[in-house]
Amino acid sequence: MNIQEIPLSADNQVFTIQLGDNQLRLRLIFRDEAGWILDVMAVDSTPIISGIPLVTDINLLAPYSHLGFSDSLLVVSDDRAQFYPTKTNLGFQSHLYFVTDN
Repeated sequence: MNIQEIPLSADNQVFTIQLGDNQLRLRLIFRDEAGWILDVMAVDSTPIISGIPLVTDINLLAPYSHLGFSDSLLVVSDDRAQFYPTKTNLGFQSHLYFVTDN
């Protein structure tokens, strides 16, 4: 098993990152009541998945296996009672991990 923490800050952000065999562009936006939302795009910004809410302890990519995603994307909070990253703790007390079975 290979675990890679995706470096984040508590700001809206767009960046390109290598995840497994894929180079992807990720966009994270804080949407007030909806919390942090993740969009996954190709490097040229073509949308692949839009509007994934960041929720702890579930594989965020599980519903998208039909798109070829076989690995996991997990949000983990340092505070086990917290189910969502807050506006100010993303990347500090709430972490996003890419997990492969390799």
